Amino acid sequence: MKICALAIAGAILLSLGTAAAAQDNAAIQKAAEDKAINLCSTCHGPRGISTSPEFPILAAQNRAYLENQIEAFRKRTRSEKDAHDFMWGIAATLDDSIVDGIARYYAAQPAAPGRNDDPALAAKGKDLFDKGVPDRGIPACATCHGANGEGIADFPRLAGQHSKYVVKQLTYIQSLVRAAPVMHGIVKDLTPAEIAAVAAYVQAK
Repeated sequence: MKICALAIAGAILLSLGTAAAAQDNAAIQKAAEDKAINLCSTCHGPRGISTSPEFPILAAQNRAYLENQIEAFRKRTRSEKDAHDFMWGIAATLDDSIVDGIARYYAAQPAAPGRNDDPALAAKGKDLFDKGVPDRGIPACATCHGANGEGIADFPRLAGQHSKYVVKQLTYIQSLVRAAPVMHGIVKDLTPAEIAAVAAYVQAK
């Protein structure tokens, strides 16, 4: 009887502890979502779909990529002017649990619809995205970013992203303003016209 009572008491305590942990997690996620809605949306738009191409669309972005980029802002290893002006100060106020909650929130949002502003340019970009330029040693973007630009693992979603933002980031990476060694090796030989074409294509996805 005594052993049975102890087992029941232990099960009750475990259940209470699990319920308390769930409540704590829910409270943290709510705090993170409030931060996304009341602060991040100022630049990144409602539910992560920004209207200004100066700021990236975050809706449906890969969670791991979002966490990695916020961490880069916190550590100031992303040091391009936009990161310095907008994200260093904000990211410094976020703890690990809030970063995780914000990343979860945006990753769960519906993706932005594609916008094809220049079908001819986007068609050229599709060829580069799907095939790369083998004779110049440039691999296909789809290898890491997915056949539909949806992103794979730590590689970001590009589908639906503002073309102007994509051009800006690829140019930063090419010129080593933004430190991204793997990507630099891939994009360093792209011409401005090729960058514009790839950016037009992923925006249209």
